[in-house]
Amino acid sequence: MPRKKQEPINTEVARTIGGLLRGLRRTAGYRAVKDAAAVPGCPAAQQTIYAYERGGLVPSLKQFMELVEFYAIRTEDPPDREALGFQAVSAMIAALGSPAYHLPEANALINRLQPAPAAGRRRRRR
Repeated sequence: MPRKKQEPINTEVARTIGGLLRGLRRTAGYRAVKDAAAVPGCPAAQQTIYAYERGGLVPSLKQFMELVEFYAIRTEDPPDREALGFQAVSAMIAALGSPAYHLPEANALINRLQPAPAAGRRRRRR
């Protein structure tokens, strides 16, 4: 079966995803993309991160998660680790709820695939 080409991601959605990553990077204490990209273990190159943050490219869900993990967990001595953790959770929820990763459509399909509840006996109220 031939693979279906993905629909292009809406520009506004791409910018939103990029903004989530930019906010995490800044909260993690990296003022510039080059500072984050220079850290050993950074999961993306400097120009790739720039493209994501500008909304020119949308990272795959795996790449998005790797960057969130890098900023939120693998950053040494962030200014406020607790706030960074909350922001990372919020970014994951926002990304998964966006059309970029098709999770809302997957959940809708799962709901359509569920069988209807079986008709059963009901108790009479007294």
